[in-house]
Amino acid sequence: MILIEPTTDYLQQIQAYRKEFLECGDSMDGTSGLRRFEDPSDWIEYLNSHKDTATLPNGHAPASQYVFVREEDDKIVGMIDIRHVLNEYLAKYGGHIGYSVVPSERRRGYATQMLKSALLVCKELDIGKVLITCIKENEGSKRTILNNGGVYESTVYEPDEKVFLERYWIVLSEK
Repeated sequence: MILIEPTTDYLQQIQAYRKEFLECGDSMDGTSGLRRFEDPSDWIEYLNSHKDTATLPNGHAPASQYVFVREEDDKIVGMIDIRHVLNEYLAKYGGHIGYSVVPSERRRGYATQMLKSALLVCKELDIGKVLITCIKENEGSKRTILNNGGVYESTVYEPDEKVFLERYWIVLSEK
């Protein structure tokens, strides 16, 4: 399994990933708004605008988007978004990391592996303490966070989505 930045080599798979989520009606967490992009090329262009503060859309935090690829068949099984800093919204509700595993590939440990790989990227970005949130009822995501050393802090209500979110911290290094 490997984390890589999405490229045009994966356009068909990105489209299939999006389609599977839309068909099952599930949220596409950690995909940097892929739901809004019918053309994956436009999504990749959007992602590139988030890499540099000069092209960053107003109100957004700099971020890196990755796809989690199973190497034996070069298949995208998950996506993860790493926010380099926390704006006001992310500090309260979104955290540093969002992720998802395509529904047909769930319950195989991919989310835990993907988050573990993403935490190494966070360490390289000098993010010593990582905030991750999950919907209170999402036991799979909660286990993923706990399996990677997450420590529960609190539960908050996110009024726009009308959900309770659990907040977890993972300390990577002491500052």
